[in-house]
Amino acid sequence: MKHSVCVLGGGSFGTALANIMAKNGHQVSQWMRNEEQVEEINLTGLNSRYLPDAPLHRELLATSNLEQAIRDSDTVFVSIPSKSFEQVVQRIAPLLTADKILISTTKGFNPNRFELMSDVLRRNPATQKIGVLSGPNLAKEIAAGQMTGSVVASSDDLVRQRVIELLKSPTFRVYENKDSTGVELAGALKNIYAIVCGLAKALNVGENTMSMIMTRSLAEMSRFAVHFGANPMTFLGLAGMGDLIATCTSPLSRNYRVGFAIGSGKNLEEAIGGIGEVAEGVNTLKMVVDEAHKHGLYMPLAEGLSKLLFENAKLESLIGSMMTGEQKWDVEFATNEENGNV
Repeated sequence: MKHSVCVLGGGSFGTALANIMAKNGHQVSQWMRNEEQVEEINLTGLNSRYLPDAPLHRELLATSNLEQAIRDSDTVFVSIPSKSFEQVVQRIAPLLTADKILISTTKGFNPNRFELMSDVLRRNPATQKIGVLSGPNLAKEIAAGQMTGSVVASSDDLVRQRVIELLKSPTFRVYENKDSTGVELAGALKNIYAIVCGLAKALNVGENTMSMIMTRSLAEMSRFAVHFGANPMTFLGLAGMGDLIATCTSPLSRNYRVGFAIGSGKNLEEAIGGIGEVAEGVNTLKMVVDEAHKHGLYMPLAEGLSKLLFENAKLESLIGSMMTGEQKWDVEFATNEENGNV
């Protein structure tokens, strides 16, 4: 069945998704504010700023007319950076109807309050057909046709099936999950630990150290998420471990590159400026550390990174927090279950 889809956002991931769906024969419009970007995509079939090496399908239509793009679509993918997400969703709210499906692909929190992107979507009164798409999805690899897996999470069967139908292709596979909280928190939290891993890599630490950092990162992520209602098993899948591996080991990851730049001697402002794109992990870090303090959650890596970036702490304090911390169990959820504490 052919669907009408709108992708909000002109960045790399939104463009990669829009291209897949256009190739699949769906009617796809991609909304962006930048008129020059709109003109370039429509005239040349390229988004040179974000995916310069990826020719786009001729049926993909870029537009700056938000109202028409929403009205003409049955499914809307919101691929807007977290800092602008709420503002754009407020703009589209009057245009939504009960039959429209909304999918967030943004990995982060509302910078104005501790709130996930799907929570922002749920505040609209028109439709509650809402899902999230997350996973180890580096946009440049998707655009290049590298095999990729992702996860759509929603309590609504129709929402999950629609996303699978829209995006299935020989190189892009979408799996299902009902744990929206876990999938979305995994996508947001791993950006913090990508910064840690980029920093560690710049310091030429060994593979033992890298594996320890990544595994303890996963423990912190799941500890935080479970407190807010997530299923710990979600973190063993693509949205959890899969995304963490991809983001923490690839120079294509913006957050990894920020960490690598800091580990190479740059300050935070220089590191962010050198990326030229949004690195969600920096904003996420502040929010998560504040929440961890409020709820008494033990997150030594996140706290150590926060002190390093925002309080001029020495790098040794970040390393030391992992080696001298109070945590003694490796897999704490398994341990709690054995003790009857789950």
